[in-house]
Amino acid sequence: MSFPLLTATAVLPAIGAIATAAVPAAQRTAAKWLALLVSLGTLALAITVLIRFDPGGDRYQLTESHSWIADFGVRYELGVDGIAVALIALTALLIPFIILAGWHDADPLETGSKRWRPTQGFFALILAVEAMVIISFEATDVFLFYIFFEAMLIPMYFLIGGFGDRAHEHGEKVASTQRSYAAVKFLLYNLVGGLIMLAAVIGLYVVAGNFSLQEIAEARANGTLDMATNTERWLFLGFFFAFAVKAPLWPLHTWLPNAMGEATAPVAVLITAVVDKVGTFAMLRFCLQLFPEASKWATPAILVLALISIVYGALLAVGQRDMKRLIAYASISHFGFIIMGIFAMTSQGQSGATLYMVNHGISTAALMLVAGFLISRRGSRLIADYGGVQKVAPVLAGTFLIGGLATLSLPGLAPFVSEFLVLVGTFTRYPVIGIIATFGIVLAALYVLVLYQRTMTGPVKPEVSAMPDLRVRELVVVAPLVALLLFLGVYPKPLTDIVNPAVQQTMSDVQKKDPQPEVEAAK
Repeated sequence: MSFPLLTATAVLPAIGAIATAAVPAAQRTAAKWLALLVSLGTLALAITVLIRFDPGGDRYQLTESHSWIADFGVRYELGVDGIAVALIALTALLIPFIILAGWHDADPLETGSKRWRPTQGFFALILAVEAMVIISFEATDVFLFYIFFEAMLIPMYFLIGGFGDRAHEHGEKVASTQRSYAAVKFLLYNLVGGLIMLAAVIGLYVVAGNFSLQEIAEARANGTLDMATNTERWLFLGFFFAFAVKAPLWPLHTWLPNAMGEATAPVAVLITAVVDKVGTFAMLRFCLQLFPEASKWATPAILVLALISIVYGALLAVGQRDMKRLIAYASISHFGFIIMGIFAMTSQGQSGATLYMVNHGISTAALMLVAGFLISRRGSRLIADYGGVQKVAPVLAGTFLIGGLATLSLPGLAPFVSEFLVLVGTFTRYPVIGIIATFGIVLAALYVLVLYQRTMTGPVKPEVSAMPDLRVRELVVVAPLVALLLFLGVYPKPLTDIVNPAVQQTMSDVQKKDPQPEVEAAK
């Protein structure tokens, strides 16, 4: 029996979460180092998955299959395609940086405070989320996927509500209330989406008789499983609604600005760069593969919603006073691009959407983590409280600028390639949608450059005059992310080679081919 590599990749952080939580209360530093070492071990396993995956091989590789709940046809089935491999690598890569960036975020509060922040619990919850996200990317049994899709809400709830941002203009009491509100809102939105999906999962079992993604997809392809049109559409909507909440897609997005605004910067990165990617990934893996006809039927409406997300998120980002909420609304706009690329039903669009998931994770992590370092120094999230930072902390300002330029998809940085592919892929089939979506790029330049101008340039405000530059630990967090943005911006081929075969198979699932360019005959 071969080594269960996929299981090990998910189980290691789960065991690490338990071990970290069990570290004695007085040994906070030991708990931090244990969590970091576990995350690096998980990264090593993810790199092994990446190396062993053959882009030219079978669709699902490194597969594992064991009977679980035989009476209901539930199996423990794992397998990865190129899209899953890329997102597992992204998750495993970001978690060590999230842990390092949040090294002091769960330390005890000031002397005399009645609240104690359990450091061990903070890092254990991060590892628990990592384990659940990874197994969600690996699961090829629909029921198994659903369990971890929902279970990750629990540690995220406590990370948002129990370890919120200490920088709040109205004091700790108001901050605590707003953290609780953000955590409950996050939980309720996602629980409602999950309950609707549960009804669809049960309906799928009634129709198909099992939960195996591969078996159901093969039965759909060879005609042995024929769903009624209305049945397929209702099941699709049940799945898509849950994924759209997680993604988040307008108008189901309102939980995200609250959650990211009230969470610590590392947890905000965990939300938007890691957890939310499960929603867009599931649209590719489950919606398009299980319900191809319904996916095509719903495409016009979904493209309109994605377009609204792009423009609406960017417009609200322009008007934000809170730095973290600005980044949250920018992410809503970026998720609109990802969903638009998925449902453009072109190979360029879907390849771009997958690259966008990876590149958005890296760029948002870089920008949000540097913003977190900035906020921890000044003690405020308000943009108006800053000015002239580049004169006193040039390295911090420089990395903030690179993260911002990546967010607006500057050519030469990784997000540009993915955004360009999404727009080209959309334009070839839906030119009007593609043209309007380009306004999102213009607005992105506006909110990023205005943010930089107001915080980093101009006269030095007295409150930031003694601000220290990035420390060694913070440079270790930011430098690799900046290097990746540059590398994938000029040489995305290693990523596209992994992703493109999986995209072609998804295109085959929905029986779509790329539109042929119209060439005027020579006269």
